[in-house]
Amino acid sequence: MIFNYCTPRELQDLKSMTFPDGKRYYTLPDGTRLPSVTTVIGAKNKEAILKWRQRVGEEEANRISKYASSRGTNVHTLCEKYLNNDPKYLLNAMPDALEMFKPLRPILNRINNIHYQECALWSIKLGMAGRVDCIGEFDGVLSVIDFKTSKKIKKREDIGSYFAQCVAYACMYEELIGQGIDQIVVIMAVDNEQPLIFIEKTSDHLNTLLEYIKFYREN
Repeated sequence: MIFNYCTPRELQDLKSMTFPDGKRYYTLPDGTRLPSVTTVIGAKNKEAILKWRQRVGEEEANRISKYASSRGTNVHTLCEKYLNNDPKYLLNAMPDALEMFKPLRPILNRINNIHYQECALWSIKLGMAGRVDCIGEFDGVLSVIDFKTSKKIKKREDIGSYFAQCVAYACMYEELIGQGIDQIVVIMAVDNEQPLIFIEKTSDHLNTLLEYIKFYREN
């Protein structure tokens, strides 16, 4: 399949910096510095992560985190290359990432008319910035599309932070481009399982995003 691209307009890329405490900030073209979407949303989950690290131990936590991050990046890279119509997208692919990617292809084929992929977006209104995986049509509907990997099957109620992240990008896109996005899609590759697809209305998760922002600003 050949994917079509229809970028509304070119957006300036943003420089980012990650600090020792894990917080990441993006610098806008005018010099304004904004926290990343993951920094804002992750603030609410920080305590749970600390408890998990204490439970499994620092060494094991670091090993798990490093492996999960590496595999997630590799799967994401395969998705990006595939959607970019790269004929050599499988070249040098890691075996574990390739196994997770293969079942994703029929789902990725439901994407077309791609507006942006791996593009920096920002919002002065929300006070944050980030890099969206993909904005394009999914089953013919303009959507924010996010790629995730997981060791186990997750339920809708487990991934409210993923939906909030997608809503943030939808808001940024509307602020920058002037076009609303009514649908968000989370595509999740799962170890030794078929991929999961979550298709949601943007409006259903706006309040969740605002709660994350409120928590970040107050803590």
